[in-house]
Amino acid sequence: MMPSSQNKEKGTIYIVSTPIGNLEDITLRALRTLREVDLIAAEDTRKTRKLLSYYQIAKPLTSYHDYNKIRRAPELIKKVAAGINLALVSEAGTPGISDPAYYLLQLAIEDDIRITPIPGPTALIAALSISGLPTDRFVFEGFLPVKSGKRRKRLEGLKSEERTIILYEAPHRLLKLLAEIQTIFGEREMVIVKEVTKLYEKVYRGTISTILEKLKAEKIQGEFTILIRSEHTK
Repeated sequence: MMPSSQNKEKGTIYIVSTPIGNLEDITLRALRTLREVDLIAAEDTRKTRKLLSYYQIAKPLTSYHDYNKIRRAPELIKKVAAGINLALVSEAGTPGISDPAYYLLQLAIEDDIRITPIPGPTALIAALSISGLPTDRFVFEGFLPVKSGKRRKRLEGLKSEERTIILYEAPHRLLKLLAEIQTIFGEREMVIVKEVTKLYEKVYRGTISTILEKLKAEKIQGEFTILIRSEHTK
């Protein structure tokens, strides 16, 4: 059981991992934590309400996302410092992985507030686990810069990477990114996982050119995790 928020001690921030697609991909500890905290801060309150409703959890909910983090984070820290126990959840998966949790946590650390992880799903690990690519060493780059010049510069820096490379990309930029990877990296084995754990999950395996050919014949929708084999491994 977590400490009561009625005492005068500072509360705790729980970093709660939630499903990235299938609502059954959540731990018993995560469900217990969501039931016991005083407040839940969510990146996407609509998605979080669906999750809470599915598991019949009724708790106060507030938004915390990239567009309100500068205003909202100090408010949340003040509440936790006063004794409130807070659960922080992202839109999906593990908070802090390609989302604005970092900003809130920096303030919490400065204020000596306890932070506890409630581990669970994250798309990059789920995709890596089924990729068939080397998993002993990998580098996660998340979303590359949107601006072409900065993105190409980052790709140039990754070209000689000796570890498996993992990227995220939005559907409307996917083909352009793959074309740039092909230009800079040359032919390279890769795996792309679409909508991991969701109803329309699909895995593409092969060289960049073969995957590009397949994707150009399809309607590009959903969320994509890209994994690229290092040229130094077989």
